[in-house]
Amino acid sequence: MSGRVRIVKRATKADGGGRPRGVSPARRAAFEVLRRVEEEGAFAAPLLANLPEALSPEDRGLAYELTLGVLRRQFWLDRVVEHFSERKAGKLDVPVRLALRLGLFQLRFLARVPPHAAVNESVQLAHAKGFRSAAPFVNAVLRRATREPDYDPAAVVEDPLERIAVETSHPPKLIRRWAAAFGVEEAAGFARANNDSAPAAFRVNTFKADPAALVENLRAEGLALAPSRVAPGAWRVEGGAGASPSLRKLAAEGLVYMQDEASQLVAHVLGAEPGERVLDACAAPGSKTTHVAALTGGQALVVAGDLYEHRLRVVAETCARLGVKGVQLAAYNAEAALPFAAESFDRVLVDAPCTGTGTLRHNPEIRWRLSSESFRELAAVQSKILDEAARCLRRGGRLVYSTCSVEREENEEVVAAFLQTHNDFTQTRAVRTWPHRDDVDGFFVASLLKG
Repeated sequence: MSGRVRIVKRATKADGGGRPRGVSPARRAAFEVLRRVEEEGAFAAPLLANLPEALSPEDRGLAYELTLGVLRRQFWLDRVVEHFSERKAGKLDVPVRLALRLGLFQLRFLARVPPHAAVNESVQLAHAKGFRSAAPFVNAVLRRATREPDYDPAAVVEDPLERIAVETSHPPKLIRRWAAAFGVEEAAGFARANNDSAPAAFRVNTFKADPAALVENLRAEGLALAPSRVAPGAWRVEGGAGASPSLRKLAAEGLVYMQDEASQLVAHVLGAEPGERVLDACAAPGSKTTHVAALTGGQALVVAGDLYEHRLRVVAETCARLGVKGVQLAAYNAEAALPFAAESFDRVLVDAPCTGTGTLRHNPEIRWRLSSESFRELAAVQSKILDEAARCLRRGGRLVYSTCSVEREENEEVVAAFLQTHNDFTQTRAVRTWPHRDDVDGFFVASLLKG
């Protein structure tokens, strides 16, 4: 069969043509987020953060699990769909493909969901989204999957790197890239970790709360907390639990700030002191800006810049929620020119725009959107921003370059090229973190001293 396979939106005797039973709120919410990610290029994280308030905590948790699980396992799930349907997954209409992915994910990865519930709810989703005649097709594929629960699409792949790609549900080109850069074992470990749920991590906002008292109160409520092994002052929720209702409430009140441990490390490497002038060159959404302000007790002059006004509004809102005062905002194109005189700052942070491959546990859809050009184009942007940042730093000052990418082109190679053309700078420290080694986001942080 050639061309796009389209399931006609028409009731048939096979599915009874009747009104379907209601789809559960969690599955309906997950479907809608997945649809927007697929059709609009949206990102799942902000959509999940803004799920309807009417959702119960249980439904909200299931919606998160379904959405992120399907995005993480998408490639593997589509291979299973193709095996059981004998059709290319990409030729199916989006609602049908999503209903099948959701059903298969529940069948294979959520043991607590009864198979009949996973099948029936997926069939009902096809009904509810106007594809009633697709119901027999969805039902047949998922029923076959229940009869053959041991089928693994990775097991039939001969090429070892492609097998890792299917097993871990990553584009083969990414697995090959990481294997060439870091070795096959490292690439496989990293890819597997990308499909794990990241532990919730936070820092206590010292402008509004006492860290020891707040942590003690959370522990008294039964939350298992442990101090970070990566970043001073960071806390993580143990036992694989995500952010609890208590933590979400504290975050909304500005008493804590949810932030990955590796991200929190950056402000510590910058090491700003009270009374210094600090530039956060690529500041939105304000995570590191507010952390720098907190670590200096609000006694440093912090300038937060970004390209777009709406992103700076987010920084301002973050500062207001946390009670951070005195941060100055500046809109500019850091790639072209920073609007500051030479040697204006004691410390400069370049948390550069990047591919974000270190954050695939949080943002699994990124893996499907990257091209070879993405890495080259961003490396060029990063180098230009770094050049401008260097001009604005005083002699004896510190420039910190960081990304949430694991790619050498965006990290070591950018720093090496910078040092070749800026012989007045010396690298004093470089740190890499990995999900599979450190159970935190993949970050690169380099500290550069201007002589």
